[in-house]
Amino acid sequence: MIEVKKAAGQEELDSIHRIRRKVFIEEQNCPPELEWESEDECVHFLAMLNGEPAGTARWWPTPKGIKLQRFAVLKEYRGIGVGQALVKAVLDDLPSGTNYVYLHAQIQACSLYEKFGFKKEGPEFDEVGIRHFKMVLRPGEKS
Repeated sequence: MIEVKKAAGQEELDSIHRIRRKVFIEEQNCPPELEWESEDECVHFLAMLNGEPAGTARWWPTPKGIKLQRFAVLKEYRGIGVGQALVKAVLDDLPSGTNYVYLHAQIQACSLYEKFGFKKEGPEFDEVGIRHFKMVLRPGEKS
């Protein structure tokens, strides 16, 4: 069973940081100094699968709108719905009246976000050596 909850304490934040370290720094070779930016301004989520930490994500308010970031699922838990559960939980948590949500999606994750109504905006770009697209969701806008 997949459960996604908002991080409420240091133990959950530690699990989140372990997941991000494993996925982004170790697996994808992202620079560690970029991984921990804006931590205090973000709302963090932890996905648990059968009681084990499996994935994480966060959102934070920016001058442009709400930015979703750091979606990470441990390799052994990919392809079974953890990512979808995280996206749903994060979107369900956004403040009412949110009218612009965006993220930088790794190429292989674009189809996940498209299931929730995100649309690619602009050209493909490189971020820390990984191909991305900016994707945007405008809640309440008819497609």
